[in-house]
Amino acid sequence: MKKVIVVGGGISGLFSAYYLVKEGYEVTVLDQTDMTSGASYINAGYITPSHFIPLAAPGIITQGLKWMLDSSSPFYIKPRWDMEFFKWALLFKKSATVSKVKKAMPVLMELNLKSRDLYEEMLSAQNFDFHYERKGVLMAYCSDKAEEEEHEVAEQAIKKGLDVSVLTKEALHEIQPVFSDKVKGAVHYKCDAHMTPHHFMQQLKDWLLSQGVRFRMGQKVEDVIVEGKKIVAMKTHNTVFEADGFVLACGSWTSKLASTIGLNIPIQGGKGYSMDVNRPTGITLPTILVDARMAITPMDGFTRFAGTMEFSGNNDTIQRERVEALAKAVKAHYQNIEILQAEKDRATSGLRPVSPDGLPYIGKTSKYSNLVIASGHAMMGWSLGPITGKLVAQEMANAQPLIDLSPLSPDRFN
Repeated sequence: MKKVIVVGGGISGLFSAYYLVKEGYEVTVLDQTDMTSGASYINAGYITPSHFIPLAAPGIITQGLKWMLDSSSPFYIKPRWDMEFFKWALLFKKSATVSKVKKAMPVLMELNLKSRDLYEEMLSAQNFDFHYERKGVLMAYCSDKAEEEEHEVAEQAIKKGLDVSVLTKEALHEIQPVFSDKVKGAVHYKCDAHMTPHHFMQQLKDWLLSQGVRFRMGQKVEDVIVEGKKIVAMKTHNTVFEADGFVLACGSWTSKLASTIGLNIPIQGGKGYSMDVNRPTGITLPTILVDARMAITPMDGFTRFAGTMEFSGNNDTIQRERVEALAKAVKAHYQNIEILQAEKDRATSGLRPVSPDGLPYIGKTSKYSNLVIASGHAMMGWSLGPITGKLVAQEMANAQPLIDLSPLSPDRFN
């Protein structure tokens, strides 16, 4: 039996392990943390065929510059001297064109639709019993500008065959009466689904353990041992892990580790914040508040309020003004719902690994024959977990992949 080391115990790493095990590999997962926190645990839990427009879209640079000096803004770039960030930002700017977005859209849609199918296939196989609801996601707006933009995207989605409906203010308030009068309408993407991330992550870990997968936590890879075009081992502070194949799925830390073996895989950590409310809110439909760039999800026994995109380096620092901005957005968009101080005090954060062009890196590099990359999913890491793992297993086995991987090549910025 061939041995594979997966570096990273987030959603991409665990799904890589899942599909590798199903293909008969002996798998060990390395992670520098205790695997109980981070973006894979605190995200909004959306499965989103609706999200077919990449983050690197025309206009986002201009908007980001406007918000740059406002640390409470939805899209915040902390001013700092960081050459790696400058290089990434230049690539991001080059990617934010109409032609490149058009090329990325069908790729993201195919990935999301196939990944949704794999989640549902997993649930129907009866090895798992996780929270999964296909109620769709509302894109709710207050401003005329947001309404116009969302209607344009909805038209594209309908043309692409997605199940979408545009709701008037009256229709929206009928199905979700907790909205305030400020909310003037929404687009309902009935094609989307939602889950409770940390519950699923525990189930997946338990299943992997039952299948003989080894978890080595608190193990940060410090060196990679290479022989020719093959990686032979990963070295941590106290152990050398040898294997036949290796997967880099370590999120926002992938870029730094890859650079130690001569690979250029630009990624920046985009921090998101999350608060859980363990009391009735009356919110029954997953919703993205478009103007506030915030996601609200009715999960298994609680409601999660999450959002913002913050580029401030790889850290888990909680900026209180950003938490307050989220809480204010909730109060403005909903009637009689307020995030309490104790709930704000328990706010957490996680880093989404963001590529410059809004597409993930999935596949082998030309430099090493036994290394597969699985990172750079930005805000779609949860949605794309299953398809990422499936493609990783196919690449490791040199099998025909489910989709054309050339747009996702880890070598594309070399």
